[in-house]
Amino acid sequence: MPTNISKYLIEYLEYLEIERNRSDKTLRNYDFYLKRFTTWFGPENKAENIDAEKVRQFRLWLNRLADVHGEPLKKNTQNYHLIALRSFLKYLAKRDVKTLSAEKIELMKMPDREVSFLEGSDLSRLLEAPLKQAELNENSSGLIKYRDKAILEMLFSTGLRVSELVNLKKDSINLAREEFTVTGKGRKSRVVFLSDQAKYWLKKYLEVRKDLNPFLFICHDLKSKKEKNSKDESLTTRSVQRLVQKYAKAAGITKLVTPHTLRHSYATDLLQNGADIRSVQTMLGHSSITTTQIYTHITDKELKNIYKKFHGKKNE
Repeated sequence: MPTNISKYLIEYLEYLEIERNRSDKTLRNYDFYLKRFTTWFGPENKAENIDAEKVRQFRLWLNRLADVHGEPLKKNTQNYHLIALRSFLKYLAKRDVKTLSAEKIELMKMPDREVSFLEGSDLSRLLEAPLKQAELNENSSGLIKYRDKAILEMLFSTGLRVSELVNLKKDSINLAREEFTVTGKGRKSRVVFLSDQAKYWLKKYLEVRKDLNPFLFICHDLKSKKEKNSKDESLTTRSVQRLVQKYAKAAGITKLVTPHTLRHSYATDLLQNGADIRSVQTMLGHSSITTTQIYTHITDKELKNIYKKFHGKKNE
């Protein structure tokens, strides 16, 4: 007897949690996107009734839907709904439910993603900004100077996501080995490496820390700590974002700079110095090479340089 789609959705989310070991954030996202579909489709409707025409109508409805600000849904947000629906349909196929094949749903073609990164003097000025600002401010705390310098060096040295950075604990970092393991998206672990500069400034920061807080990067503003009761808490991702933007502005960089800009800078630096795309994929913690291929503009540029260097030399 056909089962209504709501029951299958509950079972699918349980499957993601138990068998696929997906993170809480992934579960919340898939729950949101698929409940939006099932509400539109009819929660009591049968999964067997999903067909190409129904999906076409849903895509049209999504395209005309406004968000909380009254704006149309972004194209990538619409694609997230379709990705979740395709995954759900693949699960139904595993259950031998006769419904639309996931392969029948094509995602919207998205424009090539712009990658913002820093190099040369801009990168150098940003990394030096915490020390420069401390020189200009006589009341500046040495703790904050060393912490902020260590954060910037760590972001560029490791390519960590900001969420990964703020969750680091002191005992997870092996300064002697200059490497440590981090758990990223999808609860996947990877090894990341410290540059000499990052190791040096991290060591300086930890030497002046006198607290027992287990987190690697914490708030040292006494007023903020008191207000937030932040004992044994780390800096927030938003705090690190503000910190990076503050030093970018102080360094005279006019474009928007975020922690992710430093992650892009890390990947760009590796590729420009000869790393292959598969190695960069591993070091960034990307599950798919497709994600890493946003950096192909770097490798394309290097190929052009090689072409100019080596092609047609016999005719000169």
